[in-house]
Amino acid sequence: MDPDCAICHAPATLSCDCEAKGLDMAVRQAEARMMQSIYNDIRTWVRAHAQDYILEYFRLLTERRKAQHSNHLERITAHAYHYYHAPPHPNEIAAAQAQLKRGIDEDWQASVQRYPEVLEYFYSLVELTLPDDHDQAVKDPPLSALSGSRKAGRRGGGAPTIASGPSLHDRETISRGRTPPPLAEPFRQRRTPGLSRDRRSAAFPPPPPPPPPTNYGYGGMPY
Repeated sequence: MDPDCAICHAPATLSCDCEAKGLDMAVRQAEARMMQSIYNDIRTWVRAHAQDYILEYFRLLTERRKAQHSNHLERITAHAYHYYHAPPHPNEIAAAQAQLKRGIDEDWQASVQRYPEVLEYFYSLVELTLPDDHDQAVKDPPLSALSGSRKAGRRGGGAPTIASGPSLHDRETISRGRTPPPLAEPFRQRRTPGLSRDRRSAAFPPPPPPPPPTNYGYGGMPY
C-alpha cells in the first residue's frame, strides 16, 4: 500500500508532483548552505591565478614593445646625426612615443581578451571528490532514524572539497600545449595597472610570443 502525498495528502494513485518539487527545493537549499562557501573559494582562487597570468602575459608583451621602441629611437637618432649633425626633430620623437602608447594599449587589449581561456584553464584544475558508495559514513550516516536528528556532528570529510584525490568523473586531460613551460623565477607584478599589490605573487608559464613586428616606426605597427 503506497502512502498518500506527504505534502498535499493526495492519494498515491493521483501521482502528484508535490514531493518531487519539494525535494528539488530541498536540494537547492542544502546546496546553497553546504556548497556556496566552496564555490566562493574556488572562484577566488581561479580569479587570482588568472589575473596573475594575464598581468605576466602583458608584462612580457610590453617589455618587447619597449625594446623595439628603444631600437627605433636609436635608429632615428643615428640617422639624424649622420645626415644633419643634430638630434632628431621633436616631432619624430613625439610620433615614436605616440606609437609606443598605441602599441601598449593594443598589448593590454590582447591580454585582457585572453581571460576566457585562462579562466577555463584554471577552473579545469579544480577537482571535487565524493566518498565511495561503500564508505561507512555513506552506508550508515550519523542520523537518527526515529527522530530525524543528528546523532553526531557532521563528518569532517563528508562535504565535497577541493582535493587531489580521484575526481567525480574522469576529466579530459588538458593539452599542455596551451601553456608554455613555467618561468624560471617567480614574478612580482601589480594586480591591476596603477594599483599596488599586497598579495603574494606566484609564477605562471609565460604566454606564447606574439608575431614579430615588421618595419617598426616606418610603415606603421602591424595590427
